Amino acid sequence: MTLNEYQQHALETAIYPEESRIVYPTLGLTGEAGEVADKVKKVIRDAGNNFTDEKKCEIMKEIGDVLWYCATLSHDLGYDLEEVARTNVEKLHSRMERNHIHGSGDNR
Repeated sequence: MTLNEYQQHALETAIYPEESRIVYPTLGLTGEAGEVADKVKKVIRDAGNNFTDEKKCEIMKEIGDVLWYCATLSHDLGYDLEEVARTNVEKLHSRMERNHIHGSGDNR
């Protein structure tokens, strides 16, 4: 499955008010990213950093929720996921070529 095919499937289940475009998936994205972090934190706290296959699968499912919100937010902004991915790879390669991979800020 390509990223754009995934995005089309995600959009089939994207049911939220038209007037909440952009805002709704942004809030969902932050919430789901928090759930990923929370599951990782609990493995550290409760399981001594032992990432069992079961725990990895739980985290993977939360990453899937993050991806769903990335797909819907990208669409609401007018981009397909492959364009988002391509732009990100180009940005990272440019930083590496210019020896600016480390540091902070979007435009380095």
